[in-house]
Amino acid sequence: MTPAEIEGAVEAGMPQAIEDLTKLVSIPSVAFPGHPEAPVHEAAAAVADLLRSVGLPHVELIPVEGSFPAVYATAPAPPGAPTVLLYAHYDVQPSGDVALWRTPPFEPTVIGDAMYGRGAADDKGGLIAHIAALRVFQGDFPVGLKVIVEGQEEYAGERLESLVEARPELVHADAMVIGDVGNPKVGDPALTTMLRGMAAFTVEVRSLGDAVHSGSFGGAAPDALSALMRMLTAMHDDNGDVRVPGLERGVFPGESSSEKEFRATAGVLDGVSLVGSGSIADRVWASYAITVTGLDVPSVSGAINAVQAVARARVTIRIPPSGDAATALKTVSAFLAENAPWGVQVSFDDTVTGSGFRASEGGPARAAIEKAMEHAFGRAPREVGQGGSIPLVAKLATLHPQAEILLYGVEDEDASIHAPNERVILGELRRIITAEALFLSTYTHP
Repeated sequence: MTPAEIEGAVEAGMPQAIEDLTKLVSIPSVAFPGHPEAPVHEAAAAVADLLRSVGLPHVELIPVEGSFPAVYATAPAPPGAPTVLLYAHYDVQPSGDVALWRTPPFEPTVIGDAMYGRGAADDKGGLIAHIAALRVFQGDFPVGLKVIVEGQEEYAGERLESLVEARPELVHADAMVIGDVGNPKVGDPALTTMLRGMAAFTVEVRSLGDAVHSGSFGGAAPDALSALMRMLTAMHDDNGDVRVPGLERGVFPGESSSEKEFRATAGVLDGVSLVGSGSIADRVWASYAITVTGLDVPSVSGAINAVQAVARARVTIRIPPSGDAATALKTVSAFLAENAPWGVQVSFDDTVTGSGFRASEGGPARAAIEKAMEHAFGRAPREVGQGGSIPLVAKLATLHPQAEILLYGVEDEDASIHAPNERVILGELRRIITAEALFLSTYTHP
């Protein structure tokens, strides 16, 4: 197919792509504990149907221990053609406070050129980009294909890692496309070449057998919450830089957004300064970051006059590709324990780790996607990093180091993934579909 024919096929297929995305976003496939499991299985079945509908001859649901099934599909390579692995995930983040959404999170709504709904961008939009690109070829694929769609990436992606480690042949390919990232801005094409890894844990502080009256005991009884707050604030200096020994700042070699752009995207309030040192790219792509993502303490509305006996916090560490997640977890845990005041009892549990990734210089697959994105967007893509983590990527790179791994997608920094009012720009979806179809049609062995 010529580029013009591919563009025409993508344009003609956009109503179907939007319909498919609408159906998927309508399924509340939240794979977090405490949420109904039936919608997650419904989404898996819907994905399998979509993969069959585009002509993939082999589609199956593969059980993942302790998790939801992976949807897997293959098509053989024509003689002499390479094989491409396409990845996405069908689970989504919880909606959070529904009152903060302008439209219902699981009732996809098109306003102008945007579809709003949980998962519209992350990652059902990325999944539909794969589906719509494959539909262009009407079952006559120019390359061999393997498609794996994960069912619990947002909560426990390390479980799919265990599957592919046990069965590496499932994901053996010449090139791997990870459709779970995006561009800095709409219309600004980018290839992600750096991912931070992550580690997370829960820290618990105990100081008393039970909470006691603050009037009778406050001033002498050790408060577990105060102890925990001291420990957590010790991890950063007054400028907001991480000051845990061994977690050094890094440098991103490519282009960085400005502080003004970052403030606008992050919604930083007037008069509130940013934290940390170095460029924005250095801070959010190439350096360690430590965030307290949750606290278990009495709520303000239910507070009583008591010295707290126990307090817990969830801590997340983002780790540059040069760092090791397990080492960072041990380092931060030890630092917190060393900074615990008054001899309080400190324990750690519910640990999670995932490695970072840095792309190689690239070969024929990189050249083909760069040319395809330039055609689809009208400008060449640039290299960017991602502060978030995709645990599977590092595992793929370890299992199949010869494969070129390409990261791009339909998201942008204003897509509000993991937040209320998530949305995908339909024009951006069309451009990514076009780029992927062009890539599949032009990618050849070296």
